Amino acid sequence: MSKSNLETIFSKQIKLLKLQEPYREYRFHPVRRWRFDFAYPDLMLAVEIEGGTWSGGRHTRGSGFEKDCEKYGEAMLLGWSVYRCTGSMVRSGAAIYMLDKLIKLRK
Repeated sequence: MSKSNLETIFSKQIKLLKLQEPYREYRFHPVRRWRFDFAYPDLMLAVEIEGGTWSGGRHTRGSGFEKDCEKYGEAMLLGWSVYRCTGSMVRSGAAIYMLDKLIKLRK
């Protein structure tokens, strides 16, 4: 399942649970073009869905992993909390359950 399909599933789960709607593809860095898959700027909370974890996708190969670590480190310096989840977590409902808890903790 492609990352965009996973994001669509996750977005539908957000609506089904009537959670606060996040920004999609939110550009968080003042200089770099980095974006979060889902973001709650008022809560400084972001969600990144890591596709291809078992298929050798970009996020699990050396270069992609290095770039992700740089992105997430810079996000932390700006005060963001980044919840990273896998496709299987989205499909099982574990990711949306965690997001619900994280939102409640920050309100």
